[in-house]
Amino acid sequence: MKTTNHDLAPKKIYTRGFPHRLWMLSYGVAVVFLGSCSLLPTKTFETQQSDTQDQKTIEPNPVIVPPPIFSSSGDPNFVVKVVQNVGPAVVRIDSSRTITSRVPDEFNDPFFRRFFKDAAPQPRQRVEQGSGSGFIINSSGQIVTNSHVVDGADRVTVILKDGRTFNGKVLGEDPVTDVATIKIDANNLPTLSVGNSDALQPGEAVIAIGNPLGLNNTVTSGIISATGRSGSDIGASDKRVDYIQTDAAINPGNSGGPLLNARGQVIAMNTAIIRGAQGLGFAIPINTVQKIAQELIAKGKVDHPYLGVQMVTLTPENKERIKNVAGDGLNITADDGVLLVEIVPRSPASVAGLRVGDVIKSINNQPVSKIEEVQKLVEKSKIGTKLPIEVERNGQIVQVGIQPAPLPVRREG
Repeated sequence: MKTTNHDLAPKKIYTRGFPHRLWMLSYGVAVVFLGSCSLLPTKTFETQQSDTQDQKTIEPNPVIVPPPIFSSSGDPNFVVKVVQNVGPAVVRIDSSRTITSRVPDEFNDPFFRRFFKDAAPQPRQRVEQGSGSGFIINSSGQIVTNSHVVDGADRVTVILKDGRTFNGKVLGEDPVTDVATIKIDANNLPTLSVGNSDALQPGEAVIAIGNPLGLNNTVTSGIISATGRSGSDIGASDKRVDYIQTDAAINPGNSGGPLLNARGQVIAMNTAIIRGAQGLGFAIPINTVQKIAQELIAKGKVDHPYLGVQMVTLTPENKERIKNVAGDGLNITADDGVLLVEIVPRSPASVAGLRVGDVIKSINNQPVSKIEEVQKLVEKSKIGTKLPIEVERNGQIVQVGIQPAPLPVRREG
């Protein structure tokens, strides 16, 4: 499970650390034009009748049940009230980072210096800038946003809706979940009430607030399209998050902004879209954001359990593909499970004796058949505490005890 960090990009959408098809939602100068849509005419419910020679039955008018969002609020303009109530707690976050260009090693060689002398290139500095969103979680100035919005920043500026500007201090960031916390020197600030992201269902109404493409305090709305989208589902396999999918319009610059329910409670943090798609936005569940934010505020970092393996879900197609590549060098007898395709040297998995070709069948006595299931169980494990793993190796069941270590995070730049 290898993880990388996200960096600032010079006036571009942040993309480092995610596969090329996934945009991280940070401010860029490119303008994206969105097509308009129109509403279809409302269908009319008519009384249905069936006539026979013996009897005539008239079906009563069907009862039209209003959507839950209307039932709970009684107001079709509920979005307006939500925005009025919570808008002041949503902030804009500008960040900058100074990059020093590296002189090629050849020019440090005395042999080359004899020829180039004063013409040898010198280190140069440039400032990279980016912008995103965030929201206030504590009236004394604690703010959450995405890690990729502030990663590596020399300077962070927080702009409130009322126009006040503050210097922000990054308390901590976790690239594995893409959550970061910031502190500003202010008191009596408006905050957002928190919902329960574990209870969400597809079809619920949601509202997104943020600063897409530098357009501050932009509001969009839609529904929850799906829950439990894994990082591998959206091309972000290095992230340990079960994302909420939404069709609410979110764009570069919405990163770190809140996704709200119809009651104005924050239920997720907007974080990613898929390049070239429409209505495919993804947000980090607020329960995950809260857990990570609390650790960042307390310790400045989050330690994630780490085994040191690369793996693939074993399917008939994958099994045939691997067999064609590995030939007789890899004897895979299992038909399902999670196949280990690489073991990191000196990692907990290597020390415990796991091997390439092992197929994980269960972790902590819980059966697994997908890599997402393995990741969830490993994430729930405790660093330094032995984790029982059952693998199939050459047709035999082998029990292995492995002690997860803190995940080593490699920072870019």
